Amino acid sequence: MQNDNIIKDPNELLEKIDNLHPSDIAYSLRKIENESIEDFFYILKTIPDELLGEVLLELPDNLRDSAYEELSIQRLTDAVDLLESDDATDIIQEIEEIDKQKAKDIYEGLEEEDKKDIEWLKRYEEDEAGAYMQTELFSAKLSETIGESINRLKNAKANDELVNIHQVFVVNDEKSLIASVSLEDLIIFDFDKTYEDILNEADEYKYRPFKVSDNTHIDEVAKHFEQYDLNVVAVVGYQDMLMGRITSDDILDVIEQNATEQMYQLAGVHEDFEHEDNLITTAKKRAIWLFLNLGTAILASLVIGLFDQTIQAYVALAILMPIVASMGGNAGTQTLAVMVRQLALGDIELENAKNAVRKEVFISLVNGVLFAIIMGFIAWLWFDEKLLGLVIALSMVINLFSAGFFGASIPLLLKKFNIDPAVGSTVLLTTVTDIVGFFSFLMLAKVILL
Repeated sequence: MQNDNIIKDPNELLEKIDNLHPSDIAYSLRKIENESIEDFFYILKTIPDELLGEVLLELPDNLRDSAYEELSIQRLTDAVDLLESDDATDIIQEIEEIDKQKAKDIYEGLEEEDKKDIEWLKRYEEDEAGAYMQTELFSAKLSETIGESINRLKNAKANDELVNIHQVFVVNDEKSLIASVSLEDLIIFDFDKTYEDILNEADEYKYRPFKVSDNTHIDEVAKHFEQYDLNVVAVVGYQDMLMGRITSDDILDVIEQNATEQMYQLAGVHEDFEHEDNLITTAKKRAIWLFLNLGTAILASLVIGLFDQTIQAYVALAILMPIVASMGGNAGTQTLAVMVRQLALGDIELENAKNAVRKEVFISLVNGVLFAIIMGFIAWLWFDEKLLGLVIALSMVINLFSAGFFGASIPLLLKKFNIDPAVGSTVLLTTVTDIVGFFSFLMLAKVILL
């Protein structure tokens, strides 16, 4: 389905730009950049300040880096100044990687309060919740009345100081988070009552806040969002001091990033280098994994070499060998993909992994028996040799069993040694299924047929 908001004509895009979402503008810019880099930069320099920052964040990494280099310090400063603290920090840090002096100049041009927020957020590691939080939020003290807080919210919204507000975070005098009240509940209260009055009248857990520590790993935060269907979560520090909030749009980016990384890693490529303009660099990074694959292929060939006389005696074995290895490889890949994804989502832990392994082995055995019968009959009819059908049938069962067992076990073993299960699993599994498939098939042929 075509998106009518994607505009490839530069003049038309500029005419309609105020009515488009930043994501649509960014996607349109990608299309325009494919045709003309000059038009791409011209539009970037013409985009209103209030849109520029959000558009930059929607661009792919390589185009965003080009934009940082091309845009002036003043334009970038004005754009960053209008962003929420987490997004502003992201842009400053990205520019630092390209041009530290330019990033410093942009930072110096910001308001003091924005500088403090950025400095605070930069303290966190990139995988900590604190690095993803924004400091802009709506909070109220226990002693404040509902009416007073709503008036503050009205003023903040009128001055564009707050966006995507879903609730008020209630804090005590020490700024520790006490409760979280949704706006839809807030508007039905007596405006003359204080938050303390409301909380005292409510059930103990009714307004219990969803919160995470500022040093919690972002993947754990993502699991909270998925498990409880959250729009926002509070971020707290020492003694539950309210520090910021993480919204669902940032978590969606995290989930997408994790899924993309897993997909690339299973394929043996590195995401960072897939966006490189230098094709030689990308080729080198892929070559590392191809080199490992070459090594495993040689191992499989050595196994075949052990049975050269058996293959010479039965030429049909050479025809049927790829079928055994291919079926084992595909069955193993299915198991591997399921295990890696479930490990990433936390559905499987090392403590309860036995049931998952049993399940995958059982499924592989069932499929092994099914396709052993099918392939056994095909081989029998194809080469008019019953025993040849028996050989490939038995080999099929053995290889699909090993595919299920090792496809489930390899990711668990890597995780136990604190290695990302998505990295290297495919190479190891391919080695096992090829070697087991060839060895079992040729050894059975040597024993049964010769």
